Amino acid sequence: PGFSILYGVKAGILWGCIYSLFGLLLYANLFSNLIRRSGAVTLPEYFETRYNGTVRGLVSITSVIGMCGILANNIISLSSIVSGYTGWPVYAITAVAFFVILIFTTMSGMWATTITDFIQVTIGTIAVPIFLIILAVKYGGFDYFSSWLGGDWVNQGLAGASLPGLSFKYPSILTFMILFGTALVWGNNYYWIKIASCRNEIVAKKSYSLGAIYLIVIFMIPLSFIGIYAGVTMPEVFTLAGGTVAHTAAYGVIAREVTPLLSCLFIVGAAAASLSTSSTAAMGATSTATRDIYQRLINKDASPETTLKASKVIMALIIIVTWVMTFFPGGPTYLFAFANAWLTPPAVLLLLGAIWPRFNSRGAFWGVLAGMVTMVVLTITELTQIFNIGNWTHMAIVGFLVSLIVGAIAALTGPPKYYGSSNWNIKAKKGNRIDIELNDFDIKVLEMINIGHQYLADISDGLNVDSKVSTDSIEKLDQGGFIERAGLRGSKFFTFSVTEKGKEALPALSEIESKMVEDYLTPKYVRFLEMALNRPDEIGLFAKDNNMTSLQMSSMISHLNRRGYIIEKGMFRRRVEVTEKGKKMVEKYAVFVKA
Repeated sequence: PGFSILYGVKAGILWGCIYSLFGLLLYANLFSNLIRRSGAVTLPEYFETRYNGTVRGLVSITSVIGMCGILANNIISLSSIVSGYTGWPVYAITAVAFFVILIFTTMSGMWATTITDFIQVTIGTIAVPIFLIILAVKYGGFDYFSSWLGGDWVNQGLAGASLPGLSFKYPSILTFMILFGTALVWGNNYYWIKIASCRNEIVAKKSYSLGAIYLIVIFMIPLSFIGIYAGVTMPEVFTLAGGTVAHTAAYGVIAREVTPLLSCLFIVGAAAASLSTSSTAAMGATSTATRDIYQRLINKDASPETTLKASKVIMALIIIVTWVMTFFPGGPTYLFAFANAWLTPPAVLLLLGAIWPRFNSRGAFWGVLAGMVTMVVLTITELTQIFNIGNWTHMAIVGFLVSLIVGAIAALTGPPKYYGSSNWNIKAKKGNRIDIELNDFDIKVLEMINIGHQYLADISDGLNVDSKVSTDSIEKLDQGGFIERAGLRGSKFFTFSVTEKGKEALPALSEIESKMVEDYLTPKYVRFLEMALNRPDEIGLFAKDNNMTSLQMSSMISHLNRRGYIIEKGMFRRRVEVTEKGKKMVEKYAVFVKA
């Protein structure tokens, strides 16, 4: 609604479409396979597997700053909406919001937040369209908009301003694409975490793609028109028309005009959704600071108990930093842009790492460092009024170009990893590999690939190790000619197959075990299929009986599902159903199972 007040309904819809399509939809279709198959739980963890630990640490810092800014923006926007409806002081609402977030995130977790998001979307699906319908019935349709102060309610805001297209100054369509598409989504850790937490890459891609379309139709378009109704009905209250209320409060202002019972529902729904999103950002920032900064840079030997205590302190520090950010000059609109600017360097590294094998750790390090330093300097000079980059362009564009150019130049000044060399061939042949001595862990990795675990995620989870550990082994096996990658770009980089040399390096198997390997099975997997088919109520005991962690169970189930032996079902609780193909395997190895 706020962008409709500023620049007309087209601007509000464009913002929503750019975020939904250029951000969510494109992100899912470009990177969901890569994210799921890489096995990295967080975006910084992926950067360590692709580059090194130093890059991971730097990106963690930018991610925390960016997510704190997004959290602050959500709180300020929420406070403006509630204040616009109730007239309560913004600072009081902000304090309550921070307290609720601190309690909620401390007592719950990512799963609780996901469930809350689902509930809020359900409420919003009903509330937002009904809100728009009520306003349309009460005031009328397009004819009612003819009294818009700006004259053209489609293309102009209350003060007559229009949203520029390819301008480098914020706001414009171009800066929207960089900030709210590329940076907000591509460089944001919690969008990575949500895909990494999906059941499989197909679910991830479909959920993001359908969610993007759903978001536009059910939320973005109706909310943009709700903003127009607010501007037509009571333009005098907004600062653009000489009033005292910020444009971000449009939703709360127009909610006063409907029945109190319904308006309370609309406000509570918006507040709950904002708090849920804020909680996700808070947990994303806390998990990054804990996992990628505290455990790696401050206390590498921290026990689980110590780490848990530290995470609570870190959460409190995140809240304090976020509270300071709520005083950012320019209000929520510019705060949101500032926050997303810090997510631009990680977005650049993600893109270059996925499409350019030659891009190395030196390029990643200097690219992200140059982008960080540039934005720190620009932020300080802007806040102190020494130099305002906003008069010419937004700092996000500068940060994007600096990270891209410096990163590319730095990458060319140093040697790439072996797979980035111009003479590297993904196909292992005699004479194009080196002699490698394998250890016990390398053999375990090779065994998993031999039975059909193609992806790094399956291997890391199946062996219960960090993706950096499994990556080191994969690189040894690849250079030694024991395995081959499917490709050097995108998700193919994390997809492997065993070579004849690799098979020869494996321990000898019995006749029945060899047949199982041909069917992509192991004795353990066959026992699981038998239990899932004949004793489904006892599946919960399988992990305990076989001393398997939840990640190892997930690796096995994903593998069996991928090979067509089972189907995964259930929304809130994972259930498996054995397919006809799986039943044939149980019958084929029935003698072994009985033994």
